Amino acid sequence: MAKQGYHHGNLRQALVDASLRLIEEKGPQGFTLSEAAKEAGVTPAAVYRHFQGREDLIAEAARQGFEIFGDLMEHAYNGGKPSALAAFEATGRAYLSFARKFPGHYVAMFESGVNLAGNPDLARAAGRARATQEAAAATLSEHLPPDRRPPAAMFAAHVQAMSHGIVELFARARPGTRAPFAPEDLLETGIGIYLRGLGLLPPDR
Repeated sequence: MAKQGYHHGNLRQALVDASLRLIEEKGPQGFTLSEAAKEAGVTPAAVYRHFQGREDLIAEAARQGFEIFGDLMEHAYNGGKPSALAAFEATGRAYLSFARKFPGHYVAMFESGVNLAGNPDLARAAGRARATQEAAAATLSEHLPPDRRPPAAMFAAHVQAMSHGIVELFARARPGTRAPFAPEDLLETGIGIYLRGLGLLPPDR
């Protein structure tokens, strides 16, 4: 099937798809360019028609992941509707959903060490996803007095760090391990505690 894709001019995407499968199986540093070529059904030399090397291939997988992630975040945010709080909480759930549905992309994006600064297309895709998270945080924090309002970037970073931690510890647990609570419940509770601390939720919410 991969060789057929190459014959029809789809080698670039076939290689990205192969790298994603290998990333899921072995991690971003656990495979070689030759293995990616073999997985795609082509010779290693053919890879260099589209990619400078393995890191360039992983960066493209990450870029595609950020594009998908950005679309999901924008859909979840829904322009801040039906309310700033509901939209903000939806972006958190979208983070977990993305990590679960696109594990290869997720690892390529956040765990491969790709250099955003050295790849303008990758940086743009990552920035679009981050902008949605920051917009959700900024809209919600407008309900706070200016002197108690954290910068939107910090607000979003706190929740992203919480989401990432839950993904790493519980949503992508090793086989045979069991999370004490559903990842969505952990995130909702954690966000609730954070928002109450800022004064954005009543104590009984």
